[in-house]
Amino acid sequence: MSQSNSESGNGDTAARGLWSSRLAFILAVTGSSVGLGNIWKFPYVTGENGGGAFVLVYLACIAVIGIPILMAEVFIGRNGRHNPITSMRLVAQRNLSSPLWRISAIIGMLAAFIILSFYSMIGGWAAAYVGHGATGDFAGGDPEAINGMFSRLLASPSELLFWHTLFMMLVVLVVSRGLKGGLERSVTILMPALFVLLLLAVGYATTTGHFGQAVSFLFQPDFSKLSINGVLIALGHAFFTLSLGMAIMMAYGSYLGRDVSIGRTAIIVGITDTSVALLAGLAIFPVVFANGLEPGAGPGLIFQTLPLAFGQMPLGSLFGTLFFILLVFAAWTSAISLLEPVVEWVEEKTTLQRTASTVLVGVLCWALGIVSILSLNVWSDVTPLAMFERFETKTIFDLLDYFTANVMLPLSGLLTALFVGWFVARESLQKDLLLDGGAFSLWYNLIRFVTPIAVAVVFVYNLVV
Repeated sequence: MSQSNSESGNGDTAARGLWSSRLAFILAVTGSSVGLGNIWKFPYVTGENGGGAFVLVYLACIAVIGIPILMAEVFIGRNGRHNPITSMRLVAQRNLSSPLWRISAIIGMLAAFIILSFYSMIGGWAAAYVGHGATGDFAGGDPEAINGMFSRLLASPSELLFWHTLFMMLVVLVVSRGLKGGLERSVTILMPALFVLLLLAVGYATTTGHFGQAVSFLFQPDFSKLSINGVLIALGHAFFTLSLGMAIMMAYGSYLGRDVSIGRTAIIVGITDTSVALLAGLAIFPVVFANGLEPGAGPGLIFQTLPLAFGQMPLGSLFGTLFFILLVFAAWTSAISLLEPVVEWVEEKTTLQRTASTVLVGVLCWALGIVSILSLNVWSDVTPLAMFERFETKTIFDLLDYFTANVMLPLSGLLTALFVGWFVARESLQKDLLLDGGAFSLWYNLIRFVTPIAVAVVFVYNLVV
């Protein structure tokens, strides 16, 4: 199914496919949102910030920041029906606003491209660990052996390059096949598979004898353990986990039919994304507690702490393999969405067809990823901004991660919230979002006042502290 839309203001006619159903769109958006942030980052930041109290704040942040901006970005995409930059410009023109607002989409697309370059490398780590689990490398491993496994991986440019290349090829393969044959088909297979694997992981976790302890840790709030810093981390993570500020939702929204309620769909996505994050916690923390490990172990929780636990557990190799397959699926669906906005732009702005556009962008992104790979080993002593005290130990990979997460994403999201809340006609928003009066008024006040202030606080805090 496809339709053509003549867009006033630029003279172009964009023939665009549409998602075959609302479910396909929900699976795609959820696939983008459910990534390493849910399964890798959420459990350890929860562990670092005291458990249940952090989860409550995080849920509030999803409602106040995440869902309102998600709705704003999908609105721009569906209203513009082009790539994110053109859509932003067209929506601005129709509302008699400056076309310079498209800077929000430009920042978001650039951030998506940079993030994918090192996200692919981390996806490659997960793929490598599938092999370790399947061959029994975790079995009986002591801390020194497990840590050595991860250290050897990071120290080997050739091995990292192999897995990075394989992962990027998987992403390019899907995106090159277009909306129906690529994006939609992949998420309708990968997302149900991901949920099944996650439920299997939770089911296994119930056999450890520490499932009740994990439930208490996740859902019993202890506000004495929650600092101001923890609140701001919850704000930032709520923003990151829904793939906001990367122009992804604008790209996906451009394929959305007019009869779909953006508001109801965004709420479903928010609930699903949060459910996956909580299920990941229920899968991971029982294993952590059963083995006397530290729940606030930081980023090493997935690649160092958990493999140690898998090696000591009955059927640990099988569970470890399934867990890292789950991680690869989550990374894959998110990586697909990171590539899509840039490919969409190249396809519309050049004479290249879909396959050539995808290969071009994929190769450029893969090449940038090599910089992150080398910064873990050969260039580990290269710190380009060492003249500034706060950056003196940050490698190129660290800097790419820092500036995308702490500057580009919140800035793009902040500009989008301000634009939609203050410069788009209220009548146009109410008509397109398909929300009833009370729900629309709540969203409209959030996107105008609460959401921009919250994002601005996180933005300024990350720059200053």
